[in-house]
Amino acid sequence: MNERQRNSCHAIIHTHATIAGAGNLMPVPGAGIAVDITTMTSMCMSLSSLFKGDISEEVAKGLAIAAIKETILKQPIKVLVKEVSKVIPLLGQLISPAISVAIIEAAGWSIANTLYERAKNHTP
Repeated sequence: MNERQRNSCHAIIHTHATIAGAGNLMPVPGAGIAVDITTMTSMCMSLSSLFKGDISEEVAKGLAIAAIKETILKQPIKVLVKEVSKVIPLLGQLISPAISVAIIEAAGWSIANTLYERAKNHTP
């Protein structure tokens, strides 16, 4: 990945992570996952266009769900704490967005690297 692509990935991923963090301020367990999936779908589409890919919203949604599943399997305690913390007034509204940002960041870089490798391997 060249420097321009890395900087663009950084901007895309951080912007979407911030949006997901803000969406996770709602103190409703389960709503954060919906926000995360929606945000990651948009992030996947943006990252795909960066690497000259053309994926549909359904494919992006599939990538987002797969990335979240992978994150949940790798960090089940973090995800569980994120959702359970929402029932704790004030403290939960601080913990949940922070965990969501971390999850989106990790998944975003994983997706960016995957899309970059695909683009690199399909270049004539």
